[in-house]
Amino acid sequence: MTGLFSGKRKSIIDKLGLTQDELKASTLYRDAWKRLKKNKLALFAFASIVVIIFIAIFAPLIAPYAPETIDLKNMNKGPMEGHILGTDSLGRDILSRIIYGSRVSLLVGIITECIAVPLGVVLGAVAGYYGGKIDAFISRVIETMASFPFILFAMVLMYVLGKGLVAVFIALGIIGWIGLARLIRGQIIQLKEREFVEAARAAGASDLAIIFKHLIPNCLSTIIVVITLDIPDDIVYEATLSFIGLGVQPPMPSWGSILAEAMKYMRQNPGYCIYPGLALMFLVLMFNTLGDGLRDALDPKLNNL
Repeated sequence: MTGLFSGKRKSIIDKLGLTQDELKASTLYRDAWKRLKKNKLALFAFASIVVIIFIAIFAPLIAPYAPETIDLKNMNKGPMEGHILGTDSLGRDILSRIIYGSRVSLLVGIITECIAVPLGVVLGAVAGYYGGKIDAFISRVIETMASFPFILFAMVLMYVLGKGLVAVFIALGIIGWIGLARLIRGQIIQLKEREFVEAARAAGASDLAIIFKHLIPNCLSTIIVVITLDIPDDIVYEATLSFIGLGVQPPMPSWGSILAEAMKYMRQNPGYCIYPGLALMFLVLMFNTLGDGLRDALDPKLNNL
C-alpha cells in the first residue's frame, strides 16, 4: 500500500515537472502561508502596507493639494476647512506633504534593498562556499564596516556623494548588505555539506551553478525576512539623514525634512510635528510586525517552541 501511494506521488510530481527540491520549497511556502494567515496582526500589517503603497502610487489623485502649493494667507494653521491636518510654515497642506512623503520613504526602502540584497547574498554566498582566504577577506570587510555606527557611516558617505535622493539610495545600499551577508554566509557553510550539493557536484555542476541554482534558493526564506525587517531601518535612516539636512532636499517632501522644519514651530502648531512623526512610526511598526510574522511563518522550528 505504501509503495502504491509512493508511486502515485512520484507520478504526480513527474506530471507537474517538479524536482524534489522544488516540491519541498512549494510545500514550505504553502505551509508558511497557512501559518501566516493565522497571525492576524501580521495580516493587518500586510494590509496596512498595501494601503500605504496604494496611497503613495496614487498620491496625485488622493492628496487634496500639490505638495509645493503655497498659501501665505494660511501659514502655520491647525486643522481647518480645506486642510484636515492644517498647514505648515509656508501654508502648504500638511496632509498632502505627508502623502507625498510616503513615496520617498517607500522608494528608499525598496531601492536600497535592491542594491543591498544582491551584494549581501552574493558576497555572503561566495564567502561561505569557498572559505579560506576568500572568506577571510570578505569577513574582514564585513567586520570593518560593521564596526562603525551605521548612521555615522551613512553621514560620511552622504558628505562624499552629496545630498539628494539618489545619494541616499547609494549610501544606504552600500552599508545595508552587511547583516544579510553574515546570515547568508552562515547558512551556506551549513548547506554546502548537504547531500544535494554533493549530488550536484557529482553531476558535473560548476561552482557558480551550485551557488546560484542550489544554495541561494535554499536561503530564500531568510532573504525575504531580512528584506522585510531591513526596509523599516532604511526608512528611519533616510528620515534621520533628511532631518539633519543631508538627505532629501526641499522642495521634495520627506518625513524627515518635514519634522526638521516642524521642530521650529512645535509650540505654535504641535500637529505640524506630530502627524508626520506618527506616519513614520506607523509605517516602520507595520513593516517590523510583518517581518516578525514572516519569520515565524517561514521557520517551522519557532512555531514548535
